[in-house]
Amino acid sequence: MRKKVSIQGFEGSFHQVAARHFYGKDTEVVCCASFKELVRIAADKKQSDGGIMAIENSIAGSILPNYNLLLKSNLRIVGEVYLQIKQHLLVNPGVKLADIREVHSHPMAIQQCLGFLDKYNWRLVETEDTALSAKLLHQHRSRHIAAIAGKLAAELYALEIAAPNIHTLKNNYTRFLVLEQPGKSVPVAEANKASINFSTDHSKGSLARVLTRIAEAGINLSKLQSMPIPGTDFKYSFHVDMEFDAAEQLNSVLKKIKGITEGLIVLGIYKNGKQHHGNS
Repeated sequence: MRKKVSIQGFEGSFHQVAARHFYGKDTEVVCCASFKELVRIAADKKQSDGGIMAIENSIAGSILPNYNLLLKSNLRIVGEVYLQIKQHLLVNPGVKLADIREVHSHPMAIQQCLGFLDKYNWRLVETEDTALSAKLLHQHRSRHIAAIAGKLAAELYALEIAAPNIHTLKNNYTRFLVLEQPGKSVPVAEANKASINFSTDHSKGSLARVLTRIAEAGINLSKLQSMPIPGTDFKYSFHVDMEFDAAEQLNSVLKKIKGITEGLIVLGIYKNGKQHHGNS
């Protein structure tokens, strides 16, 4: 059945590329202006089957507000996608580099491509979204403006790639979480990764005790992220991603740490995502 998922950004964005990698090319997307809206629509059965949300980038790090949005929602993580971010210089058909006077894109995309852009005396214009820049470029048929965006945006808006792979750092990945509503999410076959959240009391070594139990179980800790708990005086909750070999191994460690943590929540048990190099 065709999936309908909420994404942040416009059609042609990297969120849509991630959705296609996970659910297939015919995935329908609901475009959202913010991550808050993405989560709200992902949780609404009438509007979507779930959502795809960026959670961290290999260069910029974790997107902390998104962890809080996830915690406040009732959504479950059912998968993840690691997408290599490839930025291209897009133009309307027939436009040459010599014709370009301005380049439009999201500030992060512009930052990622300064090594290439610094060679030219182009005016750099910041916009709210890479894919939106491509869409507007197509709509206005401009001969003197280029956009920085991904390959999917070029395809959707009939643009040419004037210069491919203009990002300075080639090993740039964004990790996306695949989110579904509790009623719709079914146990993931061959699951080998789990995301949990918990807090500890402030006694000495309380976090170390939890981490020791995880290590003793032979489970790989792939992520440990501390987050301030809103409304408290410097109290933190911890988001942990764990990779395991068998379900019994995970269940055993969850029982062991339940007694030494507070507010333990299992956010999702899913399959470790593969790194995608493809249509991005």
